Amino acid sequence: MQTTFRKSRPALLILFIALAACSSTPPARYQNLDSSSRLRPNTDEASDRIPYRYAEPVDWKKYTSIIIEPVALYQGPDNQFGDMDQSDRQALVHYMQNQFSEKLRARFREVTIPSLDTLRVKLTLTGAKTTTPVIGTFTKFDLAGGPYNIVQSIRGKEGLMNGSVNYAVEISDASTRRLLNAYVAKQYPNALNVGASVGSLSAAKVGIDKGADELADMLK
Repeated sequence: MQTTFRKSRPALLILFIALAACSSTPPARYQNLDSSSRLRPNTDEASDRIPYRYAEPVDWKKYTSIIIEPVALYQGPDNQFGDMDQSDRQALVHYMQNQFSEKLRARFREVTIPSLDTLRVKLTLTGAKTTTPVIGTFTKFDLAGGPYNIVQSIRGKEGLMNGSVNYAVEISDASTRRLLNAYVAKQYPNALNVGASVGSLSAAKVGIDKGADELADMLK
């Protein structure tokens, strides 16, 4: 039995890699976003994770307050939720609202009435993928999936059979409504993050945490 399993490991690895390639679709340039007509292909080193972006030169330090709109759940036909339950989508929307708000409040004073020093941030959850039960954790240790995940971890790329989250960020000057920055992104845990492989939404939530940190760092 063990001999048969050892012989099957190369085939399993090929299967895992093929499945990973099929499931690692980058975010789309979602057509129903307010900023979709302005988004252009991103050419920097993060282009695999942030394939589309719009940016004006901005001195973020001149902004000290912020309006954070309620996170929107993208309903366009080009959404990337697959067959994810509506209850799971709503759970991620709620989690995203809390995490992004917490990170941004550490830098900005949250307000409801705009002034000259106010940014407006609109967040849209556009897609998500759940973690494959059992297999997502199994591939962290198995001799078939383990080496692949180690390489992906070093490269900062997506692991086998793990979940992820797609979202859009649109930032404008609250007083003028002028769009300053917008992008669509995909976030996922480190390929060797075992904790993020337990629970169907755990990896997507880790992705949301990383996205909140990334935005907060950008606006410093």
